[in-house]
Amino acid sequence: CLPANQERFANGKLVTVQFHPSAQVVMTAGHDRSVSLFQVKNFNLRYVDGIRNPRIQSIYLESFPIYKACFSVDGEQVIATGTHHKMFFVYDMMSGSIIPIQKVRGVDERFLRDFELSPDGSFMLLTGTSGYLHLLSVKTKELISTMKVNGRCTASAFTPDSSKIYSYSKEGEVFIWDVRSRKCLHKFEDEGSLEGKCIAVSKNNQYVACGSASGVVNLYTTDVCLKENHPKPVKAIMNLVTSATCVTFNPTTEILAVASRETDEAVKLV
Repeated sequence: CLPANQERFANGKLVTVQFHPSAQVVMTAGHDRSVSLFQVKNFNLRYVDGIRNPRIQSIYLESFPIYKACFSVDGEQVIATGTHHKMFFVYDMMSGSIIPIQKVRGVDERFLRDFELSPDGSFMLLTGTSGYLHLLSVKTKELISTMKVNGRCTASAFTPDSSKIYSYSKEGEVFIWDVRSRKCLHKFEDEGSLEGKCIAVSKNNQYVACGSASGVVNLYTTDVCLKENHPKPVKAIMNLVTSATCVTFNPTTEILAVASRETDEAVKLV
């Protein structure tokens, strides 16, 4: 079948492909400084074929190669960060306006790249340098609080109820934060991890998956993670031969996808 973005291929590396949370739309964004939206007339994979997926719109962010883009939970905005920029952009799809967020007061970083949105749509977590995590209000884009892990934070994930944040450090430690108080509730070591890369929490809040530079993805139960400093994984997934750079659960927690961007076609479903 043909690609979903057949009507407009990117001129550079794609960094984001995401379905809209409620509409039949798929978004692509990448290093060519563009965000494109395509209509998906049927979510059955047979129809995501490029022929039935007309391009709705493309926006161009001048001198702003995109590092990550994401739909807001309500589906009304696209938030995009750059590869080497302190600022980020918000594309308001209701008004059609592109809003630059030049500076977040209280956030002093050379650049802002990685971020996560809470499932309830209230919070935006910016990953800073030197272990700093900046919690912003999605509504106002203003700083609520700053947290800090030991070492450098490489990935974070909200729990499904948005009450906690799991932050994975480069040194292989996972810190669990209470969103309301912004206090660290617990921390544990990911078994055998030499360098943390990615983390995900299942939609039913039963499992936590940690992917490391060795390519191993450890699967833990959340209750053990909250109690033990050296928990034993219920399963160690060793399908990848390069760094695990992405882990995600399907909505019913029956499938875990693990992937590496360091080699072609390195995607495994477990």
